[in-house]
Amino acid sequence: MARDPVSWWISMERPLRHLPRGMALTMLAALAALMVWSVFATAPVEQAALSDETAQTEIEAEVEENADDGDLALYRRISERVIAGEGYYAAAVGEQRASNYPVRPFVTVRLPTLAMIHKGTGIDGARWLALALLTASILAFLWRLRDVVSPVERGGAGVLILFGGAAAITPEAGLIHELLAGLLLTLALAMYSPRRWWPSLIAAGLALALRELAAPFVLLWLAFALMQKRWNEVLSVAALLTVFAIGLYLHYLGVDAQRIPGDPISPGWDALAGLALPLVALSKLTALLILPTWLAAPLAILSLLGWLGLGGRLGLFASLWFAGFFTAMALFARPENFYWVQLTLPAYLAGFAFTSRALADLTHVFRATQTQNH
Repeated sequence: MARDPVSWWISMERPLRHLPRGMALTMLAALAALMVWSVFATAPVEQAALSDETAQTEIEAEVEENADDGDLALYRRISERVIAGEGYYAAAVGEQRASNYPVRPFVTVRLPTLAMIHKGTGIDGARWLALALLTASILAFLWRLRDVVSPVERGGAGVLILFGGAAAITPEAGLIHELLAGLLLTLALAMYSPRRWWPSLIAAGLALALRELAAPFVLLWLAFALMQKRWNEVLSVAALLTVFAIGLYLHYLGVDAQRIPGDPISPGWDALAGLALPLVALSKLTALLILPTWLAAPLAILSLLGWLGLGGRLGLFASLWFAGFFTAMALFARPENFYWVQLTLPAYLAGFAFTSRALADLTHVFRATQTQNH
């Protein structure tokens, strides 16, 4: 009986070793070309972002620990009003209107989940939650990789998750929806097990509740479960998506009830900024910040190769999730939406720990071919 694509991939412990020689050569050539391209392609994107005063303020707010202006200041004002007892939608739409932020379409207003967390724990409490999630992510990945990779790779992955979640240590971490959602998706990646997948589903559901941009992660999970005919998972993931759709509709109603004619409208999400945008974002919102962008961007690309070379469901799922999300950013995100990339963090950076494995497997193809020829 023919295997489904996911099970077929999982059956190969180190899938890159099984590539035909021509495909391995093509992959190495494409990797080299992409890394060289990134050096030149990211320069104008970075320059454009830094020349925009609003984008520069937001980058500094996320990375250099200040939020006197921009999105984070807006979220703080909204949460302060909610903590004081005001309804979320009146506070959110009112603040966005006062600051000339768009409220049309309804997704320009964040889901109320983080503001509700702030009401229960305070804004500083959400920052401690981010730190707890980062710690849990590191421990979960160390456990998940215990029988999969070498101790060096495993330890490297843990350190790189810390570097990828660098924004969690900033005082404003509790205000960043994408950061908290990304930490939860990292946990969902790490905790998944074919025999015990419900903790992973809870983490993914919480990420969805914080940021609707987590939906592609859950849709990819649904596709995997369907291909493998894991019907209990299919029903559970579909149920989660149904609950999410209902919640999103209720969110629409909440926003719509507060809108008035003449409210600001979003310019849309069809900027076609290209793949340079997620690379610049990764260079600015992780520990890669300490490197010049011309060096950080090609290194960021290597992480994707590492995930692909890891093999198993984890490697395949992560590779498709990251590649798909970066493609979506390239097509739809505006330069000021650079922070979307945090949905892939801190997990994405951990792929760099597996890069040497992937490169070794690709070169193994050539050695094996030469041995056969002799």
